[in-house]
Amino acid sequence: MTAPLMAVTVDLVILTVRSGELCVLLVRRGVPPFRGHLALPGGYVLPDEDLLAAAERELREETGLGDIHLEQLATYGHPGRDPRGRTVTVAHLALAPHAGAPTAGTDAAEAQWLPVAEAMAEDLAFDHDVILRDGVERARAKLEYSSLGAAFCPPEFTVGQLREVYEAVWGERLDPRNFHRKVTKTPGFLEETGATSNTEPGRPAKLYRRGPVEQLNPPITR
Repeated sequence: MTAPLMAVTVDLVILTVRSGELCVLLVRRGVPPFRGHLALPGGYVLPDEDLLAAAERELREETGLGDIHLEQLATYGHPGRDPRGRTVTVAHLALAPHAGAPTAGTDAAEAQWLPVAEAMAEDLAFDHDVILRDGVERARAKLEYSSLGAAFCPPEFTVGQLREVYEAVWGERLDPRNFHRKVTKTPGFLEETGATSNTEPGRPAKLYRRGPVEQLNPPITR
C-alpha cells in the first residue's frame, strides 16, 4: 500500500491577561487560503524539524515573540479542515504572563492581542475557532490545579489582584470571601510578605508573593 500524502502543521494558542481581560494572539493572514482572515499563528513543519521546534520557529516568525513555554494541546485532522489538501495540525498552548507587543512577519499581515470573547465571535481561518475554544478551556483548567495564576500578578500582590486574574481567565465573577479563603488556605500557594497595600478600597490589604508549590492540592475550583 502506498503511503498517503499528508502535510503536518503547528498552530499556537497564546493567551495572556491584558487590562483585566483574557486575550489571545491572532494574526491576519496575508496569503491564501483565508487571506485577510484572522487566524492563530502557525505553519508547516519542515522536513528536518520536530514539532516543538516548528512551533517555536512559527512563534518567532509570525509574531516576533520568543522565550514563551509551549506545550502540546491537541491534534486536529478533519479531512476538510484545510482547502490546500489533507493536513493534520498539532496545536500548542502557551500562557504568557508578561507578553509584549507582537510583530507580524512572513505570512502574517498583522499580529495583535484580541480579547478572547471578541476572537470567538470572529470568522477565524481553518478550524481555529475549535482550537481556540479547546485552548481556553485547558488554560482555565490549569488555573484550578496549578499556581500559574500568581505568575500573572506583580512580584507582590493582593488577593484582590489575584482574583482579577482568575476572573479574567475563567470569564466569571467570583465571591471575594470564598476566593480569599481558598487561596490563603491552599498549602504553599501564597506567602505573606508582611507588608500591606493601600491601592484597594477599604482597609489596607495584605501583600503576598507566589509560594513554592506548583501543583495545588486541593485545587482552586470554579
